Amino acid sequence: MKIRPVILCGGAGTRLWPKAKKHQAKQFIDFGNWTLLGKTLERVKASIYDAPIISTNAKYLKQVKQHLKKHKIRKFKIVLEPAKRNTAPAILSTALIKDIPSEQPLMFLAADHLIEKVALFNKAIKKNRKRLNHNNIFIFGIKPTMPSSEFGYFLTKNTKVTRFIEKPKEAKAKQIISKKGYWNSGMFYLRKDSIINNFKKYQPNIYRNCNKAVTKAKYKSNVYYLNKQAFTKAAAKSFDYAILEKTKDINAIKLDIPWSDLGSWKEICKMYGRNKRQYFKKKNVFHRPWGSYVNLFNGKEFLIKELYVKPKGILSLQKHHHRAEHWVVTHGKPKITLNKKYFTMKPDETIFIPLGAIHRIENPYKKPVKIIEAQLGSILKETDIVRFQDVYGRVN
Repeated sequence: MKIRPVILCGGAGTRLWPKAKKHQAKQFIDFGNWTLLGKTLERVKASIYDAPIISTNAKYLKQVKQHLKKHKIRKFKIVLEPAKRNTAPAILSTALIKDIPSEQPLMFLAADHLIEKVALFNKAIKKNRKRLNHNNIFIFGIKPTMPSSEFGYFLTKNTKVTRFIEKPKEAKAKQIISKKGYWNSGMFYLRKDSIINNFKKYQPNIYRNCNKAVTKAKYKSNVYYLNKQAFTKAAAKSFDYAILEKTKDINAIKLDIPWSDLGSWKEICKMYGRNKRQYFKKKNVFHRPWGSYVNLFNGKEFLIKELYVKPKGILSLQKHHHRAEHWVVTHGKPKITLNKKYFTMKPDETIFIPLGAIHRIENPYKKPVKIIEAQLGSILKETDIVRFQDVYGRVN
């Protein structure tokens, strides 16, 4: 029996666009002729997998179908949530559809994760398949590359998970890493009967209502339309809170592979920084008195640049009417002005420049400064610069 991949595809992308009225859901963002959902669909084409199931909502049905067509996936099932109820009801509802045998292994994947070294990932899934039973749950841990407050962590004894820590502060994250803690990737691996048994035991309300929502679902053209009346009665809880924090039978699959949920502009900037060769075009390089910049990718309401500030180079003191910016320093030690603050940054540090904030980058040292910049806004042009001071005589 093959492994059934279930792709959770209901996220709204609010973390990336906190003030925008219309969010671009992260899984559908075009990052340069690829999307995170597209990468996930390509990943589940491996021979260990059965046809995928996608859990999403009506708002995204059209985009999900477009992605399936583009990636030539003809066999699939879509489970449509009629309301947002967090990950526990979403996970259970997909598992309850009747064409999944009770002992079939299910691999729950987020639609918006970037996983590199996919062969190692699939090898770990295949290797642990025989260890699945009617009660246990396997979760995937990623070896941390740095102490981050953006991810949850877990601790283990041998392969058993002993403790979860939800998004700790950086100092606490350092302690967790020193105890060999892993990032909790939010991917789960278990059999259908294990999901049912765990929900019956720990979340009978969610089990009862989701079972009703699936039993009364309408099915048309590979899509299950879950019953709204029953589904909305299911308690809105995350799978971590509803099940993982209650059951004792959780095993860790530890991976040392490049992984990111691209959940912040810092992570997105770093991804472009790592892959800048494939985005670099000579025609997109622009020279300025302080150095140069290259436009790496122009997306929908965002623009990714790499700034090169030469030794002793100083940008103008400026503000923007139409855009905010995220900077990640990749090289050198720039001096930054942000409104009335003045400070030095180091490589791997990040800063947010809000809309309308007065700011400047200076490089007083002998080594060049490099910064990956994400501009966010409706107008992303050089004309949207209001200069207050400029050593090169370019004040408006």
